[in-house]
Amino acid sequence: MTSAELTSKRDSRGSVDQDAFADTPPHPLVALLRRLAGRAVAIITTLLGLLFLTFSMGRLLPADPVLAITGSEVSKAVYDRVYNELGLGQPIWMQFLTYVRKVATGDLGTSATTGQPILTDLMSIFPATIELTIIAMIIGILVGVPLGITAAVRRGTVLDHIARIVALAGHSIPIFWMGLMALFVFYAKLQLVGASGRVDVLYEGLVTPMTGFLLIDSAMQGQWDVFQSALNHIILPGAILGYYSVAYICRMSRSFMLEQLGQEYIVTARAKGLGRRKVVWRHAFRNIRVQLLTIMALTFGGLLEGAVLIETVFGWPGLGQYLTRGLQMNDMNVVMGAVLTIGAVFLTINIISDVLYRILDPRTR
Repeated sequence: MTSAELTSKRDSRGSVDQDAFADTPPHPLVALLRRLAGRAVAIITTLLGLLFLTFSMGRLLPADPVLAITGSEVSKAVYDRVYNELGLGQPIWMQFLTYVRKVATGDLGTSATTGQPILTDLMSIFPATIELTIIAMIIGILVGVPLGITAAVRRGTVLDHIARIVALAGHSIPIFWMGLMALFVFYAKLQLVGASGRVDVLYEGLVTPMTGFLLIDSAMQGQWDVFQSALNHIILPGAILGYYSVAYICRMSRSFMLEQLGQEYIVTARAKGLGRRKVVWRHAFRNIRVQLLTIMALTFGGLLEGAVLIETVFGWPGLGQYLTRGLQMNDMNVVMGAVLTIGAVFLTINIISDVLYRILDPRTR
């Protein structure tokens, strides 16, 4: 055998070995670490983008953070001293790094309106918003999903048209107008629900905060009068927010189910003599669970935005009213802290959704 043939055979064997090595899948632990590293990079990048957004908002809005603290009638010496204490004389990049460092340590600044740290205010008011949002989300899921799927199964019937009208009205009617009309009818005229706040003035301060959710805390402590009053106050704003979520979830559930009902496996299942209930809920519904999970995550985030208006209309002492008051008082620390909180909730929901994807759909693992 010539040297050229030996070289060619050696190169060919080396090429095969390299190809075989390249096709070898990585160790499961290595693959897991790669996924975790990629996820960590994505989360950190998103957080930095969110911090940059809130920081830019605090610098670009016309409100003067110094005047928000000192008031409009202040001497130039006091103004300059507060200006330097806030670090506004530093380069913009240094201000951003200082802001990131403070947020990482839980320092969101001090509210000029309440005189307390922003984090303290958020910890006391945010549970009220979450409680209201959860009630609205429960209503949206329990009503929207069955209504949308039933409308898809009975496409073209009266029930389908009713579901489409409900969804269209929920997207078309301004949520604050709906809240005002609901207050006029159910509180002013019929007196079926409570007015503003989370509970009647008579019951304020009777329940020791444990979870921050007044319904749960009052039930755990056996304060059933407070529980009844809290339920009486939350049912109307929760129903208004819930109707908004029903409209969106119903429309998307109907769309997803219509797409699945036209698939070949559904036709095959029907040809085998399976009943409608089994075909719809055992086969078609299983294939839209992941899509519905995405819709529910987006809906939950949207409810936080809608809560800003609803809390203002109903006087609900939550994040929305806190943010509105901060805007009215030009308290930029409050605005930045509230916006940052909402963004962090969105990010947390997306992370939880990704985890649930892998549980519900093995193809994404």
